[in-house]
This record gives sequence, C-alpha cells and structure tokens, in this order.
Amino acid sequence: MKTILKGLAALGIGMCVASGAQAAEEGETPHYPLKKPVPQEWSFSGPFGTYDKAQLQRGLKVYREACAACHSLSLVPFRNLEALGYSDEQVRALAAEYEVEDGPDANGDMFTRPGIPSDYFPSPYPNPETAAASNNGAVPPDFSLIAKARAVERGFPTFVFDIFTQYTESGPDYIYGLLTGYEEDVPENVDVQPGTYYNPHFIAGAVLAMPQPIFDDQVSYDDGSPTTVDQYARDVTAFLMWAAEPHLEARKRTGFNVMVFLALFGALVYLTKRKVWSKIDH
Repeated sequence: MKTILKGLAALGIGMCVASGAQAAEEGETPHYPLKKPVPQEWSFSGPFGTYDKAQLQRGLKVYREACAACHSLSLVPFRNLEALGYSDEQVRALAAEYEVEDGPDANGDMFTRPGIPSDYFPSPYPNPETAAASNNGAVPPDFSLIAKARAVERGFPTFVFDIFTQYTESGPDYIYGLLTGYEEDVPENVDVQPGTYYNPHFIAGAVLAMPQPIFDDQVSYDDGSPTTVDQYARDVTAFLMWAAEPHLEARKRTGFNVMVFLALFGALVYLTKRKVWSKIDH
C-alpha cells in the first residue's frame, strides 16, 4: 500500500513539474520552483527514522568547508555537536578554531577570544549590511532552521498521500534539489542577469544570486564515501535537518509511546464500557 501511495505521489509531482515547465515555455505566469522537489530516501524519514551520525559528521565538514564562508549557523551551539558522536575534547578543539566576540572588558571594549562549547557558531559577517555588500546585495540566509523553513507546499492530491506515508521531508528534499539543480542550458524566456545563476529548483524564481556551492572532489572524506556533488548534497542536507530539529529522534520515540498508550487506553475504556453495560437490561 505504501509503495502504491508513493508511486501516486511521485506521479503527482511529475505532473506539477511538467505543467510548471510548460507554463514557463508558453509565456504564462510560472509557479516556482519550476521543478518540484523529488522525494529522496533519508535515514530520518518515517515514524521510526533516526539520524545517521556518520552522515551528519560528513555534512558538518561540507558545511564548514563549502558553506560557512557565507552562511551562518547562529542558533546551533558547539556543545550540541556531541550528539553527532564527537567527544567533549573534540568539541572543545573544534570550538577553539573559531574567534568569538565577547565583552565588554574592564575598559568597556569588545574583544575576541577562541570559542568554547557554550558558544554558538559565529556569523561570517559582522552585520547584515556587510553580508549584503559581499553578495551582490543579497544577505545569505542563516542555516539554523533552513531545513524546516524552506519546505515546498505540495498540492492536491499529493498532500493527502503524505498523511499515510508520513512525509515530512519537504525541506530536505528542496535543499537537495537546489544544490544539485544548477543548469547551464538556460531557456530563452529566462533572463539571467550578471551575478545570478539559473536553477529551476529555486523556490523564489528561476535564478538566484548564489553560485553553485559544491563540486565533485571539493571536500575530502576520511571514511571512503564518494566525493561527488550528490553525496555532498545529501550529507549537508541531513546535517541541516539535524541543526533544525536536533531532538527529532526523541520526538518520534515519544510519539510512538503516546500512540501505544492511547491504543491501550482506548481498549481498556471499551472493555470497561462493555463490562458496565453488560449488567443493564436492554
């Protein structure tokens, strides 16, 4: 049944992609993204999903080497990285690689110091104005909640199937599609201004100011995983999902326990009702 529902959902997405591309070609008002996100397989999907710690560590490495120069992670403290499998010493060493602004000191001046586990990932820019000036006027979004904030709405009847398939990974699917969706062949009706790049997976238009951020063999892995754009995109997307919802596993365990409790409680209420009313003449 689940396979059938996923197949119907994929068919609905395919129809949306075709209609969006056709509208763009015919000069009608396009609906973005032109290409809808395609559901991917994630370890954290479904009611019993869990995070793959090895993947999260690879994703952190991709973020630090390919994304951190522009995008902040201001709501994630270094100490949370212990959940990825790092020891306290490793977290302290990683935090110390960053310079964090602190103060004021006894003279009333601000100063910088090496980071400690209780600090949060610092922004690569001192203020939004500097960030905008360095990126053609566009402020790079913070990545702390990006995996939950960039979910693409799925129309009827797809959202009905999502109830049965427990699909809640629209944000990660969108991020993966965006990172792997840059195209060099630009349609004639799309105007790509200097400093912008064509990506039909972008949720706010056909072009965006961010150039393709990852390429094959850009980041080296110590565990032998493929160093491809596809693998990088999957790993950093999983990491961003963890950053947005670090307690996902605990939430799902709690939800399962609640459902079991409600089922047992309902059964007990029904049996009690049968016992009480069995003594009453009907």
